Amino acid sequence: MSTPSTTLDQPPRESLMQAFAGWARTDGLAWIYIFKAVFAALLALWIAMRLDMAQPRTAMTTVFVVMQPQSGMVLAKSFYRFCGTMIGLVVMMIFISLFSQQPVLFLSATALWVGVCTAGAARNRNFRSYGFVLAGYTAALIGIPAAQHPEAAYLSALTRVGEVTLGIVCSGAVSALIFPQHAGEQVRTTVRRRFTQFVEYVCRALSGNMERAQIERTNLAFVSDIVGFEAARSVAVFENPESRMRGGRLARLNSEFMSASTRFHALHQLMNRLRENASATTIAALEPFFREVPPLFSVSGEPVKNAADAAHAAAQLCDYKAALPKRVRATRAQLEGNPDLALLEFDTAAELLYRFVDDMLAYADTYASLSAPSHERERWIARYVPKTNMVAAAISGLRGAVVMFVLSAFWIATAWPSGGTMVLNAAAVCALASSSPRPTLMAAQMALGTMLATLTGMIVVFGVFPHVDGFAMMCAALAPALLLGAYLTTRRALAGAGIGYCIFFCFLAGPDNLMHYDPTSFMNDAIALVLSMIVAAIAFAVLLPTDAPWLRRLLLGDLRREVVRARRARLASVTTHFESRTRDLLAQINALATGRPDLQRDALQWLFAVLEFGNAVIDLRREIAKPSHAPQHAASMSWRSAVVATLDAVARLFDRPDAKRFDAALAATERAIDDTRDLLALLDPPREERHRLQRIMSHLHFVRTALLDHESPFARYAPAQKHTSEGAPHVAA
Repeated sequence: MSTPSTTLDQPPRESLMQAFAGWARTDGLAWIYIFKAVFAALLALWIAMRLDMAQPRTAMTTVFVVMQPQSGMVLAKSFYRFCGTMIGLVVMMIFISLFSQQPVLFLSATALWVGVCTAGAARNRNFRSYGFVLAGYTAALIGIPAAQHPEAAYLSALTRVGEVTLGIVCSGAVSALIFPQHAGEQVRTTVRRRFTQFVEYVCRALSGNMERAQIERTNLAFVSDIVGFEAARSVAVFENPESRMRGGRLARLNSEFMSASTRFHALHQLMNRLRENASATTIAALEPFFREVPPLFSVSGEPVKNAADAAHAAAQLCDYKAALPKRVRATRAQLEGNPDLALLEFDTAAELLYRFVDDMLAYADTYASLSAPSHERERWIARYVPKTNMVAAAISGLRGAVVMFVLSAFWIATAWPSGGTMVLNAAAVCALASSSPRPTLMAAQMALGTMLATLTGMIVVFGVFPHVDGFAMMCAALAPALLLGAYLTTRRALAGAGIGYCIFFCFLAGPDNLMHYDPTSFMNDAIALVLSMIVAAIAFAVLLPTDAPWLRRLLLGDLRREVVRARRARLASVTTHFESRTRDLLAQINALATGRPDLQRDALQWLFAVLEFGNAVIDLRREIAKPSHAPQHAASMSWRSAVVATLDAVARLFDRPDAKRFDAALAATERAIDDTRDLLALLDPPREERHRLQRIMSHLHFVRTALLDHESPFARYAPAQKHTSEGAPHVAA
């Protein structure tokens, strides 16, 4: 009798291999990054020592500052670091030449410059923010020590730039050559996954099998995905020519996904309102069209997996779109005799369906174009440009300048030998933490990491270094301490402590060509570093803290005013800016509301309202802006004046919501619908003009239903007894 090859306490080989593969995709990648970071730091240290640089530790510190898991991130961060370093160098040389004999003026100018750079770091996002950080930090790093010896300022500045450049080169080379991880792979994976997930969401939502809470979670995930995709795309262009050749199409893909998701949300919301109002006839007439949509997004029943599949799906969507208007007109003609049917509801839903199919066709076409190295869809001018609120950025800059002024005054008053270290480090901490959603926690974690680096550094410098001989033994002494810090940076909850540990362990314990064992200076510098972080944390907690309700209200106001921008901005670029700005603002609000699902849900409700009304406003503006010689489209016509009044009333409502402005917006919308319907009833315009007027009525009707939606943020202003049905029929399309 044969015996089994495995026992109960010995798992099968396949299970072990699967477990190892799972570990390799998660923690395994993290450990590769950890060893690469430590190797790059030791490589930079060795080269700096071989070149007899003044402070090899600066090169080692730079490695930990710019090192990222993906090579594109390293190159992007290195690029902005180098730019920021050069700008900071030029500014500081000017300050030294002007104020080197006046400490108060010099430190005041430095504080103001750091404040400006901190505001820039808070205003921008991703690695652009880091360029501002370095422009301020480099000015303090080079200028404060050099100002005490102005005769050697120029040589000191050039040496520091050389050390920084060496660290950048080493980190970029190690990241790109040793087990490289590319942001381009992440972008390609995201493109495939997002298309599949969105199609699945559309299918489930059209079938009515999704609860509102699940819809909210899905849309929140889409917002995070959009912001993350743009961040990955912006660094992937640094990796290889192929990513740069597709950069415009990837930006376009993100924009078209936002448009498609917004349009589908509007369609889904309208159908929900129809169900709530028991518009059974309208729903029954529309559902056959909805059932035909999901199969269009698949290939032989399988989900789209690559650009070739997307081309097939785009062809199906194109055929469906071409046949849709004629089929809708035929269905509508059959329904016109039904006195209980609200034809305007049917027209509005049909118009939204057509626009959704059109947006999905554009999305699928761009996805399919990625299979070619170059394509005409690459010509895409509009860009996703995330920005923080200007007032919040200015407050961050003011906070950073205040910290610099306070610590500079303390340094001048006490003449503390490590006061310069304290001041220049405060510049870095304020700028780095200002771009974090929780800057107080970030600064506090950096202080804890620096304390741990101080203890570890004391052991390494005073307990180990005196007993080692040669660079190999020194690397053996440094490696465990550096591995600990790199490991901490890979843990999300401890990332701030890891950053503080890595940077300031190198600052305190990084070896020089000629070692100086001075415990007093070591402790003074350590105390200065920790003190600067504590003061920065207190400043973030006390001076208009970012986790206070004021910032959330400020960002919510910005989110609402995107509808005002949709009303007033240039039509040529308004859609892309509107779609990207709204998602970016929601991402910022959610980052501030971490752990507060009630606040996140409130922000999401406002996002839904802004997207619905903003797109309706843009659609109305485009319809009335189309050139026409027909007399009924003259600017003096009452219906045009009513539509313009509706646009203005909606913009005023979102600017400052209240009951009076809500009533004005609702009344203006109903007046515009009535005037447009009367025009259609009195005149017999040509077919294209009739279609245009009916599209305008559909957009107006959608605005009206959105105003009266009980799930809307405006529900508290809505009259108790209102219905969204509009029973008066109009001429067939």
